[in-house]
Amino acid sequence: MELEILKQEKNNLDAKLDNITVAEILRVYLNKQGIEFAAWRREHPSKPIVMKITSSGKTVKKEVSDAVVDVKKDLDKIVKGVKK
Repeated sequence: MELEILKQEKNNLDAKLDNITVAEILRVYLNKQGIEFAAWRREHPSKPIVMKITSSGKTVKKEVSDAVVDVKKDLDKIVKGVKK
């Protein structure tokens, strides 16, 4: 997976991703934890995805980090459930 930061500030982040599944999972988890704004768009199926994240509390970097930790925890639960 490739990730390119297009614009980064304390409370704003624009990033280019090449994986729609990762973008959607990240968007769902960020919105679930109450971030101000998280969405992605793609101008055309042959173009990369651009994700925009805006935070009003913690820094965007911290919000994304927290979301990734939550995703990992949920994936670990799924793996344990499948192994039973």
